[in-house]
Amino acid sequence: MARIQASDNIVPRHIFDTPVNSTADVTGNALHNHSTDSSSQGSGVKLKKQIGLLDGVAIIVGVIVGAGIFVSPKGVLIYSGSIGQSLIVWILCGALSMVGALCYAELGTMIPKSGGDYAYIGTAFGPLPAFLYLWVALLVLVPTGNAITALTFAQYLLQPFWQSCDAPVAAVQLLAAVMTCILTVINCYNVRWVTRVTDIFTGTKVFALLVIVAAGAWYLFAGHTEQWEEPMRGTYTKPGMIALAFYNGLFSYSGWNYLNFVTEELKDPYKNLPRAICISMPVVTLIYVVTNIAYFSVLSPEEMLSSDAVAVTFGDKMLGFMSWLMPFFVACSTFGSLNGAIFASSRLFFVGARNGHLPAAISLINVNCLTPVPSLIFLCAITLVLLFIRNVYSLINYVSYVEALFTLLSVSGLLWLRYKQPKTERPIRVNLVLPVLFLLTCLFLVISSVLESPVEVGIGTAIILSGIPIYYLTIHRPVKWLTNLSQAINLWCSKFFICMPNQEKFD
Repeated sequence: MARIQASDNIVPRHIFDTPVNSTADVTGNALHNHSTDSSSQGSGVKLKKQIGLLDGVAIIVGVIVGAGIFVSPKGVLIYSGSIGQSLIVWILCGALSMVGALCYAELGTMIPKSGGDYAYIGTAFGPLPAFLYLWVALLVLVPTGNAITALTFAQYLLQPFWQSCDAPVAAVQLLAAVMTCILTVINCYNVRWVTRVTDIFTGTKVFALLVIVAAGAWYLFAGHTEQWEEPMRGTYTKPGMIALAFYNGLFSYSGWNYLNFVTEELKDPYKNLPRAICISMPVVTLIYVVTNIAYFSVLSPEEMLSSDAVAVTFGDKMLGFMSWLMPFFVACSTFGSLNGAIFASSRLFFVGARNGHLPAAISLINVNCLTPVPSLIFLCAITLVLLFIRNVYSLINYVSYVEALFTLLSVSGLLWLRYKQPKTERPIRVNLVLPVLFLLTCLFLVISSVLESPVEVGIGTAIILSGIPIYYLTIHRPVKWLTNLSQAINLWCSKFFICMPNQEKFD
């Protein structure tokens, strides 16, 4: 198909290119034989299509519904100024995420390759912008997000044991590291195990939110309506404040594009990708809105703004001796969210290495489990390092606008490809109004963040630009000693992890 061939030609040869035969030679005949067996169902060693529609829905819901809705809905309230506007922001953030997800559904079915934004930006604009996205994701976005999720899990799981004070930092870091390693092992061993863990913990976190909604409804119907007498009192109307409120709301919705990272492992992606999006996004939006209604019914704005974990404060007020359930539910939520994030984001680096933008070793697939083991271990190692940086949370402030910037670039790519390749097959074609609306909204958020947080934007931009010299040293004009180092690492990983390069053929 022409659309795949066009995207395959975006990457030049460079230091990370390694011949397939060299890996086969160093791993021995057993690998060759296993490859032959595997090819009976395909064209060599490749990722298996094991993710069905319900698994796809669970991945989206599981990744999105993390710690955000339990811990920090106060961020929206801070910049909205009122209960009424907070709910409006939550609804609009859900609608905006749905529009973005539909745009990505068109991109994902037109370019049915794993990697999400990386694949789309590369197809539309070439290798350098794609590499810069990969660079930022590798350096900060993905491992930092995973580290924060792991630390949140550890903090809330340990909280009942240190009720009068914070848990020791070392204990939190150690538990977070153990949990990250356990989930990495599960992801390395079996994709089906990953989806089962995602399914179970998605159900757990939805149940937790239903408990909050039920308690809030009981409190509201008992006659406690004082919080709703003036819902718009104190509303902020400054564009910059509205933009920051949207940033906080969209942070809790982040992850709606993660299924696009694993398109190649999705059964019948042309049907199941858009279906999973259309099922999961309205469900998440409804859950978030009714959960916030429950929060606002029980807690005053002052109580919410003074709380570091709204769900825990809510549980202390409403659940009595069962209040320990809330920290447990937050821990379960973050556990499931991290599991889905590790699964999806490791595929981003796998695809980047397969295209030659990272060392070839990261694109290897274990011949027994058919999972990208080196990519998973590589991601785990970076996450473990970030767990022991005290100010890891501050990194999010520097790159919050970067995510919006690259999302803006991806959707711009959709419009550019419609102009550049009008005859390319598109199994899904969204109305032109949707990508234009999403584009304008992202542009507003990016410009507003520049005006409101120039220092953070400057640091985020510096992180992006730092990838340019890396690109020219390793890809455009490769340095010989780096070439030799990359090949040596690739051969060692092939032997140690019993891996081979991906051999799937794209027609």
